[in-house]
Amino acid sequence: MAGPRLPLRLANSLAFRYSLAAFFSTIATVVAVFADRYGFHNVEVPLYLFAIAITAWYLGSGPAVLAVVLSIACFDYFFTEPRFSFYVTTSDLPYFVIFVAFALLVAWFSAVRRRVERELRQARDHLEVEVAERTQQASLLNLTHDPIFVRDMSDVITYWNRGAQELYGWAANEAIGNRAPELLHTVFPAALQDIRGELLRTGRWEGELTRSKADGTPVIVASRWSLRRDEQGQPAVILETNNDITEHKRREEQIQSLNQELARRSTALEATNKELEAFAYSISHDLRAPLRHMAGYTELLQKRASSAFDEKSNHYILMILESARRMGSLIDDLLAFSRIGRAEAQKTLVSLEQLVDEALSEVRREAEGRTIRWKIGALPDFYGDPSMLRLALVNLLSNAVKFTRTRPQAEIEIGCAGGSTDEPVVFIKDNGVGFDMKYVHKLFGVFQRLHQADTFEGTGIGLATVQRIIHRHGGRVWAEGGVDQGATFYFSAPNLQGEAWQKQTH
Repeated sequence: MAGPRLPLRLANSLAFRYSLAAFFSTIATVVAVFADRYGFHNVEVPLYLFAIAITAWYLGSGPAVLAVVLSIACFDYFFTEPRFSFYVTTSDLPYFVIFVAFALLVAWFSAVRRRVERELRQARDHLEVEVAERTQQASLLNLTHDPIFVRDMSDVITYWNRGAQELYGWAANEAIGNRAPELLHTVFPAALQDIRGELLRTGRWEGELTRSKADGTPVIVASRWSLRRDEQGQPAVILETNNDITEHKRREEQIQSLNQELARRSTALEATNKELEAFAYSISHDLRAPLRHMAGYTELLQKRASSAFDEKSNHYILMILESARRMGSLIDDLLAFSRIGRAEAQKTLVSLEQLVDEALSEVRREAEGRTIRWKIGALPDFYGDPSMLRLALVNLLSNAVKFTRTRPQAEIEIGCAGGSTDEPVVFIKDNGVGFDMKYVHKLFGVFQRLHQADTFEGTGIGLATVQRIIHRHGGRVWAEGGVDQGATFYFSAPNLQGEAWQKQTH
């Protein structure tokens, strides 16, 4: 039913418009006839032209043509001699043609004027919609804190949002109308023509710019440009978005400066390490020779003249030999300690249980003839240097064996104290003589001892070596204990690399 109704409505609408055109012409004729009867002559032409103009203006070109035809017919019939006929004399023909031409001109002018006005009204409506859309877009851009502004192809600023005002310090009325490079004192990272070339070629550009705020404070921004073209495809405006990265660049410069300082210190440290290596070499060779001479000649003296010495003199000789032996041990331990710092760690996935077994095989020789109760729990796999970790375990277990010597039943426990899988904690606990916790800070120092040398032998380097090994693995070592209450030593190190290595192997 809806299909046939639309043409019917259209027909009725057209019929109505043509009826109005005929009506306007009829009204003009009636008024002209009455005016002529009452002595008002020559008013018919203006009335017909007015009717034609009204018809063309409000009803369109089709009804206007009808109005022209009807007006010509009525004019010829009622007002041209001979009246009440459609005959046109030769003398009236030029006048009649002028009327027809003028009527058509009025109709055409009215139709054109009507069309132009309609187009202007449509353009105005379109402009209002576009202005509303642009206003809404500008309002949305103004809500963001990101500095955004728009400039034309001559770099003259045409839009300036609140974020730009907050960053640069210029209000919108101060910034709009100025050229951006001059207002902001922009320093470009490359030639401006190259930047514009990339913008025209790709429609966008990104880079870092150095600019100045209203108060002269320099600011570094990450700038993004987007090119907008008009309907003809010609470049029209550039929308620019900025992010303040001044603090980020300052931190980058600080990091770069720190890296340079670190490189300088690394160079100095490398030189120091070479000096230490030379010093260790000197200890190994220059000090060992006189020490061997001292011990050798003392042994010769003991063999050749011991019968002539009394008991005290022989005791002195024994003390010299023991001191020489102890000095040799100190030199050996010191060299081993220095090598730990210089040696490159060969890290791999190792089993701590296997390392503990290997360390115990060395330590048990020191505990022959003693009763020691060993308790070994489950231990995790570890990512590290096997030889270094074995040395650390040997030193810790040797300490436990040594400081439980006074106990009739020594107890030494090795296990895992929990912690995360990323950083396992291993402990070695004994029931030995322990130590006073107020001196715990001295435990891991070189040549630091908390017990008398004549009670417990040692050079005081073992725990320092343990600490250096664990630090080389990025971990930490600490101890807890009490006087005559035993001691517990802990060590841990990050094990993330081990987990990554395990995933790769699987």
